[in-house]
Amino acid sequence: MNATPQRGWLADFLMLAAIWGASFMFMRLAALELGALPTAALRVAIAALFLLPLLMAKGHWPVLRQHWRPVFLVGLLNSAIPFSLYAFAVMHISTGLSAILNATVPLFGALVAWLWLHDRPGWSRTVGLAMGFGGVVLLVGEQASFKPNASGVAPVWAVLACLAATTCYALSASFTKKHLPSMPPLVAATGSQIGATLGLAGPALWFLPDHMPSAPAWGALLVLGVVCTGIAYVIYFRLIERAGPARALTVTFMIPVFAIVYGVILLSEQITPWMLGCGAVVLLGTALSSGLLKLPGR
Repeated sequence: MNATPQRGWLADFLMLAAIWGASFMFMRLAALELGALPTAALRVAIAALFLLPLLMAKGHWPVLRQHWRPVFLVGLLNSAIPFSLYAFAVMHISTGLSAILNATVPLFGALVAWLWLHDRPGWSRTVGLAMGFGGVVLLVGEQASFKPNASGVAPVWAVLACLAATTCYALSASFTKKHLPSMPPLVAATGSQIGATLGLAGPALWFLPDHMPSAPAWGALLVLGVVCTGIAYVIYFRLIERAGPARALTVTFMIPVFAIVYGVILLSEQITPWMLGCGAVVLLGTALSSGLLKLPGR
């Protein structure tokens, strides 16, 4: 009786991890020709155009009109700024490293919730915070060179951009929990993409490339907007409905696996044992800090 729903949940889980893992690769392919800000702006604009008809079909437009200000602010924190930072980062460090750093979102989320919402972590989550940040320090210490690489930018700036992006995600999550507790997910998703598009329009126009990007770059951007953002949101909401928010959150830990595989096979990226070891520490600490795993005792 429960076999079909379970298969549906697992299929959505793996599909979402595979799609979001690929987003780093498509960001890199697009950003290398369009630049970071135009890539982020076009990504959210395409996603908004994809999601808006779904919002209208569900009859949620009045809800968005009523709450557009906080939803648009979420769009800046949850899409505009972090998408721009990641588009910059993947131009200068590997997509695998970017994905590992992205997996710290629940880690920073737990820290922000502690400091802002006074959601004090217990013993197990505190150990997870310490372990996760320790793994980040070790990973950053090995990767964050101040010497410019072939792209002309020191990797440390790309690493810091990833960590700033994860902090934005964490701030957005706490803001949403505090100010938009009963917002329908599709309204938050669509409204945030519209807000992000409006926020990035001006800067993106200023930094438009002086040449016409190639067809592969436009194709990567289209996949990034429709599949990795628009469709991914739909799958994510369906996953929450079928498996619950706690299980849906664990998709974060599968994304680096797919991103690393894509990067090695399709982009010929190099993954070091140190990166994998530190990544495992970060993921374990994140799982503990978010309450998905618990230590015995206390």
